[in-house]
Amino acid sequence: MLGWADQVSVDHSFAVAWDAGVMLASQRTWWRIAAEIEDQMLRPTIPTKRGNKQGRREKPVVKATGPCQVWSWDITDVYSPWKGKAFKVYSVMDIFSRQIVGWRVEEREADHLAVEMFEAAIARHGAPRTVHADSGPAMKSHLLRDALTAHGVELSHNRPYVSNDNPFSESGFRTMKYRPCYPRVFKEVETARSYIGGYVPWYNTKHKHSGIALFSPSQVHDGSWKDVWKTRDHALQGYYDKNPGRFRRRPSTPAPADHVGINLPETRTATLSAK
Repeated sequence: MLGWADQVSVDHSFAVAWDAGVMLASQRTWWRIAAEIEDQMLRPTIPTKRGNKQGRREKPVVKATGPCQVWSWDITDVYSPWKGKAFKVYSVMDIFSRQIVGWRVEEREADHLAVEMFEAAIARHGAPRTVHADSGPAMKSHLLRDALTAHGVELSHNRPYVSNDNPFSESGFRTMKYRPCYPRVFKEVETARSYIGGYVPWYNTKHKHSGIALFSPSQVHDGSWKDVWKTRDHALQGYYDKNPGRFRRRPSTPAPADHVGINLPETRTATLSAK
């Protein structure tokens, strides 16, 4: 039986081949062929919050132009076999690189557990300028606020009942729960910890993230994506030279955006010029 790390998406397979300097066909063609082989697996339903007119507040705006500037964090439930019982997955993500810089799995939400997670992440990566989160009790606790502000960190929070004010953490949890071999039910908290403990290194170092031009979070975090970009660009330009009729113009190789954020007035995709 294939494990969770063995079942990968079409985008992942396309990017792995591209990283090796192999350009067999366009990304769209890979998807078309995959669709002819089998249908997409059913994906779990993930609840989203409904909008509400009450409690209006100025929308949060955060921006990062590099790693370790802005972190986003949240807590999501993962199912246990018992009705009404769920384990809590805590996750802290660097919004520029999408790297998970801190995580833990517990039986409950607690502000002191969040503080421990952040202290460990800051000890490893340094303190970010801003930490963004929703407005849950653990996220707005005085204990966590005092711990983060002691490191000079500014706090940013969602508006009440606005689900898209924390898109990076929401997207990260969706990626985890949409994995082809995601268990959906964990017998005990240790089982959930074991799974997430294997998932996080895979996500950081192997996952080809569509939001960062199909590079892995760790490549964007440490800047090594630039070397991989050169290999991709060489393969793409060689493919164009052999098949110019398949293109309207010479293609450019996508690169991660030079800035990302939440509720920014505009976003754009960056590319590097082939030199």
